[in-house]
Amino acid sequence: MIITLKDGSKKEYAQPMSVIDIAADISGGLARAACAGEVDGQVVDLRTVVNRDSEVAILTFNDDAGKMAFRHTTSHVMAQAVKRLYPDAKITIGPAIEEGFYYDFDMPPLSREDLDAIEKEMKKVIKENPSIERFELPREEAIAFMKEKNEPYKVELIEDLPEDAVISFYRQGDFTDLCAGPHLMNLKPIKAFKLISSSGAYWRGDEKNKMLTRIYGTSYTKKADLEERLKYLEEIKLRDHNRLGREMELFTTVDVIGQGLPLFMPNGTKMIQKLQRWIEDLEDYEWGYVRTRTPLMAKSTLYKISDHWYHYKDGMFVFGYENKEDLESADDEKREIRGVQDLNLIEDDADSDAYALRPMTCPFQYYVYKARQKSYRDLPYRMGETSTLFRNEDSGEMHGLTRVRQFTISEGHIVCTPEQVEEEFKNCVSLAKYCLTTLGLQDDVTYRMSKWDPNDSGKYLGTAEDWNKVQDAMRVILDDIGLDYVEADGEAAFYGPKLDIQAKNVYGKEDTMITIQLDMFLSERYDMYYIDKDGEKKRPYIIHRTSLGCYERTLAWLIEKYAGKFPTWLCPEQVRILPISEKFFDYADQVYKELRRNDIDVKVDRRSEKIGYKIREARLNKIPYMLIVGAKEQEDGLVSVRSRFAGDEGQRPLGDFITDICEEIRTKTIREEAADV
Repeated sequence: MIITLKDGSKKEYAQPMSVIDIAADISGGLARAACAGEVDGQVVDLRTVVNRDSEVAILTFNDDAGKMAFRHTTSHVMAQAVKRLYPDAKITIGPAIEEGFYYDFDMPPLSREDLDAIEKEMKKVIKENPSIERFELPREEAIAFMKEKNEPYKVELIEDLPEDAVISFYRQGDFTDLCAGPHLMNLKPIKAFKLISSSGAYWRGDEKNKMLTRIYGTSYTKKADLEERLKYLEEIKLRDHNRLGREMELFTTVDVIGQGLPLFMPNGTKMIQKLQRWIEDLEDYEWGYVRTRTPLMAKSTLYKISDHWYHYKDGMFVFGYENKEDLESADDEKREIRGVQDLNLIEDDADSDAYALRPMTCPFQYYVYKARQKSYRDLPYRMGETSTLFRNEDSGEMHGLTRVRQFTISEGHIVCTPEQVEEEFKNCVSLAKYCLTTLGLQDDVTYRMSKWDPNDSGKYLGTAEDWNKVQDAMRVILDDIGLDYVEADGEAAFYGPKLDIQAKNVYGKEDTMITIQLDMFLSERYDMYYIDKDGEKKRPYIIHRTSLGCYERTLAWLIEKYAGKFPTWLCPEQVRILPISEKFFDYADQVYKELRRNDIDVKVDRRSEKIGYKIREARLNKIPYMLIVGAKEQEDGLVSVRSRFAGDEGQRPLGDFITDICEEIRTKTIREEAADV
């Protein structure tokens, strides 16, 4: 057989060869560094035997798939150590992830001391270097094998596998786990590892299931690389919005109010207010939007017209109940989605109806559009709203401000003719990119074209022909813009494909920040039309979009991006006046009033502390500008300026300072931070 290597060179063998043997034939050093293999584009275990002409690549820790195999092997070492220390712990799943690995166990919560003890036991396992063996079992034998080991979660996983699935295991000394692999040949390469943290996680991510204990860790081939990673993790903790936002008194949460319902403190409220006013003025005065204000709740009837009720009801806050007549007219699938199988469980009240807090604004704005007949001359009709929405997120999914149960977005819907779709969609992308650039976030995003899943077409409106048509149209638009994007099946809304603008938090978790979506179905559902040039009624297209996205999530993003050192225009406190002593309070008040007359957010520090202490505290509070006032400043109408950007900027006439900071705020300038100030 002929083996073609990654560099294009070829090897000829007279008999089948394992991937690790091919690596050894190439180089002993390569075999020692090998973590996995790739055969004809498929990642495989090093033990895999190649018996035909193939393209083969040897994957090391420098390859993403090699890292995954390395870290997945480390997760098995951790699981083996856990089972030694906690024999009653039940194992579930333990995958490698982008920067490490985790493993979920059915066991009590763990402390930092517990993690240290597990690390110590892991070192023992690695020193023992038990042999690693892969083997397969038929389904019934695999189930019996895991039942004998009293591992119920593994039994459940096997039972859920397809009938024709290959059921493989890895045995590592006294530890055996259901696993597809691949794994290292032995444990010697695992030179440096660390268990980072422990948290709760629901089995299979479902809050109705049992809460498990998840252990996060990471591993490297070199100690220096691990130390660099741990240093980075310490640094990003300082940027974690959930911690920093509370320290800066931007927001807080209270158990008696509820999870996912943040309280914005005055500082955080000021920032949200600035963002909101900016976006509303931008949309209304520069991009031609009309502003709407619609109810926070509606009858279930509204959501049933579009099918939102059947797709999102489980994620909505619903009050009251549906009447029997509605359910009798629903097909079995829709009854199941509503969670109702037995109609006798529904009270027989023909006038009753469920109400729900709104999870989206689109159906409400459609009725704003419908309130007066429109002609083609009225289109495009752009509606914007600062929309407070409600979604019943799983408790295990919520985190800080990035995923909450009540949130506010810069929502908008554009009703337009088919001929206007391309230009309007491009304008939506331009507006989103302008907002990102203004906030300094333009380099931190990726773009995803979210498409339907043709293998699960039942959950979408329309036909394959409809979807292919609109997806092709979106692709043409994105290509014409020159946008660098990826495509993802199954990420579309049930009524149309979308462009999702994605960003990662400091821990690497990706969220959708801004969405622009094409909708070809709902105008018919809500009987929306316009009178065309020929006097005929025509169905419009609808573009669903956000310009900035969710204000809560954006604030979290900004906190982490700037580590709390926000651009001046966004800061809740832009200037702090520091009088040297109480003798200069009157002059400090004069400076304060002049700044306030120019709409600058300013405070006066009147405490009887030394000026050095006041300066240090203002720096810790991340205030952009400090104005120090004393005898010289009072006498000459000056202020001594210190900033986050240049440190001591010296004495300046107050009027000149006001002119400069007002220009900085008006233009939303992002000044470069000084490292040593």
